[in-house]
Amino acid sequence: MKKSNLPKKTCPICNFPFSWRKKWEKNWDNVVYCSRKCRGLSKKKL
Repeated sequence: MKKSNLPKKTCPICNFPFSWRKKWEKNWDNVVYCSRKCRGLSKKKL
């Protein structure tokens, strides 16, 4: 897969667009946040 054709998502916390990574290959549909930091901040917002 060419890097320009990788799927992209936007992080709901920081609004940063992030691309598919090999380590997310098996659970890309479940990936919501761009980083652990944003995942942690989402829990603090509640």
